[in-house]
Amino acid sequence: MTRLIWTVVLSFAIAIALGPIVIPWLKKMKFGQTIYEKGLESHKVKQGTPNMGGIIFAVPMIIVPLIMSYKNPMGSFLPMALASTLGFGAIGFVDDYIKVSKKRSEGLTPMQKTVPMFVLALALSVWAYLTPEIGSKLIVPFFNVEWDLGWFYIPAMMFIIIGTVNSANLLDGVDGLLGGCGLIDFATMAIVCMSLAAAQAVPDNNLLNVMIFCGAAAGGILGFLRFNTHPANVFMGDNGSFAIGGGLIAVMMVTRLSLLLPVIALAMLVSSLSVIIQVGYFKYTKKKTGTGKRIFRMSPLHHHFEKGGMPETRIVSMYMTITLILCLIALTMFAA
Repeated sequence: MTRLIWTVVLSFAIAIALGPIVIPWLKKMKFGQTIYEKGLESHKVKQGTPNMGGIIFAVPMIIVPLIMSYKNPMGSFLPMALASTLGFGAIGFVDDYIKVSKKRSEGLTPMQKTVPMFVLALALSVWAYLTPEIGSKLIVPFFNVEWDLGWFYIPAMMFIIIGTVNSANLLDGVDGLLGGCGLIDFATMAIVCMSLAAAQAVPDNNLLNVMIFCGAAAGGILGFLRFNTHPANVFMGDNGSFAIGGGLIAVMMVTRLSLLLPVIALAMLVSSLSVIIQVGYFKYTKKKTGTGKRIFRMSPLHHHFEKGGMPETRIVSMYMTITLILCLIALTMFAA
């Protein structure tokens, strides 16, 4: 517990220290956000706000676990979490760089983004499948049973990985929204890993290292929120949202709790579902009547609430409150 606390504090301190360095640098490099022309009118004032701020929490998220981890042995869980965070964060970084350098709201093309994500998801899924401590079995939440997917684990996990990363990206549309929900998710998983390790006769360093990783992520994001809460001084960009999504799904993979994602990360899931429903219904009605109709005022769902006049701060507090309640429910699985 003491090591986890110091991990959170150290990661938080690094993020707080990086903010005043990174944000002026982003401004100097003119790495400002380009707002989508058909986006919300209330977001037009955010034009030029520094983007790519995910660096602020991604750095401690990677470095602090290497400093604070239990290294005898380090095992494969922590390297998998770091590889997923770095890999997806790098894809997001390239996407961000194209946006800010070309001064446009679109970065990589869908294909340019999908191919590296597919390759990385495949590599992570095979890695997990071949790791004896993970394998092809998933824990079914609240039922205390395991579900062995066999070889189907690989394509199923690839779908979950890519879906989680994209869902995290979609949730990043309101100041502090993804950061706030991500903070709660990582804090929850730190407690879960600590509980799983404590339940063993000899605590597993693999799980303790993932606990440290989650603590570093939570501390870094908490420090980043100092600069990202409304009105935001900096946006995390795709490098940040992809890193959060990649880090979270890696934690779920190594703990074999991927099926718990719809509970603790419901906000991310709802964002994706709202987009899928909106696009699908629009295409269906356009084909049937010639005029496309929409279910939501705008998708993802948080923009629907914005269009209805709900302030950003209220949206964030609502999402964070729901996420906190769901995470507390998830923790009942591990209560003694």
